[in-house]
Amino acid sequence: MRKIELLASRAIETDLTTAVSFSSKLRSSFSSAKLQALRRGLGKIGGSDWTEWRHSAIMIMMIAAQICVERLYVSAGHNFFGHHGQPAGVHRIAQCEKIHCVAGRGIVGDRFFDHKEYYKGQISFFASEVFEDVCLKLDISDQSPGVLRRNVITVGIDLNSLIGEEFNLQGLRFAGVEECHPCYWMDQALAPGAEALLRGRGGLRARIIVGGTLRGKT
Repeated sequence: MRKIELLASRAIETDLTTAVSFSSKLRSSFSSAKLQALRRGLGKIGGSDWTEWRHSAIMIMMIAAQICVERLYVSAGHNFFGHHGQPAGVHRIAQCEKIHCVAGRGIVGDRFFDHKEYYKGQISFFASEVFEDVCLKLDISDQSPGVLRRNVITVGIDLNSLIGEEFNLQGLRFAGVEECHPCYWMDQALAPGAEALLRGRGGLRARIIVGGTLRGKT
């Protein structure tokens, strides 16, 4: 199984665009039970014949290809967190080509690094598709997802499906903990109405299980 997983990973790294397209066409062909089993690392599903092995390899590719890192952000200080009843902070959010994630601690250089032991928001994820939808509904065309101050902007995955799950990304391992709930600051950061539109899809807060370097799209 490890060999198949490695081959699938290499195939995705070689042509991620093709893999994502391939996965979107096949996603409906597999039961949610099988996908959940693979996410939990239960290994080979079903019998040992070639057809099942092939299906397992396809599903591994499908799950991995769902997560594409589009942009990465860090900020050295808090603008909203801990600022209730006060003006927002003025710490800029910096877009990065890569970030260094440390297991159990957070992202080097980010405001939540070593925030507290076993903190559930060591890293945050947000879907590019959600940002585009919100901007469309609010008639916004001049903002980047960095204004929402999440660390990792993804493409191709329903982040809520990773709550309570461990998942791999570029050789790193994360544990999805909870939704990154939007707050009233979102109306100030993006536009009035943003908080309401982000409810239920504010992103994912996660812990870092296995650290390393995470890279954005080049």
